[in-house]
Amino acid sequence: MSLLPESLAGWIVAAVLLFWFVGAYNRLVRLRAAVLQAYGQLDAALGKQLDFVQASIAADPPPEAPPTGESLSSIAPLQAATAQLATLLGATRLRPLEAGGMAALATALQVWIGAWQRQHPDQVTVFDADGTLSRPAQLLPGTTTGAPGAAEPIGWPEPSAAAEIARSQFNQAVAQYNAAIAQFPALLVAWAVRLRPAAPLL
Repeated sequence: MSLLPESLAGWIVAAVLLFWFVGAYNRLVRLRAAVLQAYGQLDAALGKQLDFVQASIAADPPPEAPPTGESLSSIAPLQAATAQLATLLGATRLRPLEAGGMAALATALQVWIGAWQRQHPDQVTVFDADGTLSRPAQLLPGTTTGAPGAAEPIGWPEPSAAAEIARSQFNQAVAQYNAAIAQFPALLVAWAVRLRPAAPLL
């Protein structure tokens, strides 16, 4: 018994389904690649922020002022948070689409930002997602900027908009990718090739 379609209509249906599957798969792969590319830019921007803080730690306290027990204890949380963020950033770099790893990175980032703000409360710069300077100070508790549901701007240590822009672009790429793999009938393709949702950096 032949396994091939016995009618021309069957061939046409099979060809249409095949072309649709390939087209849908290619679209999902392009969106997934866009997420990975956006994460590469985010990774580089976060690396620059880490370098800025590590340089600040190395320069504080000044060489002419020997460190005291109090100064060492106050900077210790920032040092620990910086080391933890650097470790998690390296781990997430290997698998940036894993939701668990991204959630851990987001938590470490918030801890690190909090430690910096406690150590340098007057050296925090907040940018909107488009890179516009929002305020050169930390956000007040309970205040938000941007559309409802959008990621709240982060008060970055280095006065550069690159990190906030990269985070916004990464989150947008993740949203587009997740929406595509959840949309019927493309979700059938995503299920067949085991494409999983990614997680934004909130």
